[in-house]
Amino acid sequence: MQYFTSKPKQDGFYMPAEFEPHAATIMIFPEREGSWREQGKAAAPIFARMIEAIAKDELVYVLCNADVRARAEQYLSKVSNVRILDIPQDDAWARDTAPTFVRDCNGNVRGIDWNFNAWGGAYDGLYSDYAQDNALAFRFCEALDIPCYNAHHFVLEGGAIHSDGEGTILVTESCLLSKGRNPQMSKEEISEMLCEYLGGEKVLWLPRGIWNDETNEHVDNVCCFIRPGEVVLAWTDSESDPQYALSKACLEYLKTATDAKGRKLIVHKLPIPKKPVCVTEEVLKGLTFAEGEDIREVGERLAASYVNFYFTNHHILLPQFGGENTSSDEYAVELLQKLCPERTVIPVPAMELIQGGGNIHCLTQQIPKGVCL
Repeated sequence: MQYFTSKPKQDGFYMPAEFEPHAATIMIFPEREGSWREQGKAAAPIFARMIEAIAKDELVYVLCNADVRARAEQYLSKVSNVRILDIPQDDAWARDTAPTFVRDCNGNVRGIDWNFNAWGGAYDGLYSDYAQDNALAFRFCEALDIPCYNAHHFVLEGGAIHSDGEGTILVTESCLLSKGRNPQMSKEEISEMLCEYLGGEKVLWLPRGIWNDETNEHVDNVCCFIRPGEVVLAWTDSESDPQYALSKACLEYLKTATDAKGRKLIVHKLPIPKKPVCVTEEVLKGLTFAEGEDIREVGERLAASYVNFYFTNHHILLPQFGGENTSSDEYAVELLQKLCPERTVIPVPAMELIQGGGNIHCLTQQIPKGVCL
């Protein structure tokens, strides 16, 4: 399979919104010792639970290294609508390493292969050996014979972008302007690049993301579209919380912003967990960090946010943190169910996921419904 040398927008392709119909979802079975304790054994039941829930609505492609295929098969033996692929990778963050998919008005679907450098490369990347992750997008498209665009001249992760499917792209300045990604490019040049590859007409630049988010504050942890012209924003009313200033800056921006269609945005506040979620001693004991890998510390605050949920065709998979945050969990379920009555919210225990550094949205990547899939 060869890359397209053209750009998606000039070919009539654009990035659909996540809430639009899917053909499938991509996930990667956990294994990396520096992210998942006991080589992923503790997180595997939660991954299986997610895969089973998604498979009720759409096909799930589960990628795994050969040495964990047997474990994946064991956990998924009773789940239909799943296809396991032996595609090597360095970690389970499918949102950031799997292709970003675009579609044209005829329903044709193509992938985009961005340059992945582990969220910052030599400047502030989280691990130094990411060659398999960087090759994953092309290998996936090749395995399924999906046409693919080469965007390896541009560093980007799927968690850094949201689309409303109508020409509006949502990002954060803290992430896309970070020195570890595309420091040679201006904000205007990055906006142009995103529009060319995602079929966008306008990029909305939120100033910040979730405090202490090691991805340089991906947008998918702080704000997302629930329909065109309408977003949820991670929020806290506690002015002493370090998240307060970040969320307030985003809210002030969104109050004055208009989307690609000229609409003023409706903003719904989705509170973060009231009790900070931190690295536990139990989890840290089960991790083994490779040379050059970011090392966690007991008590380190994690970037827990309910905005990191995932739309399937008929459901929403929503993180739940439990314990002292049970009331926060319940409120998030209630609010999202009210905002998205056409879907059923599925609460998913997420403590093992956030201890790995991300959450439900970070672990999933949608393939839009199209004529070729």
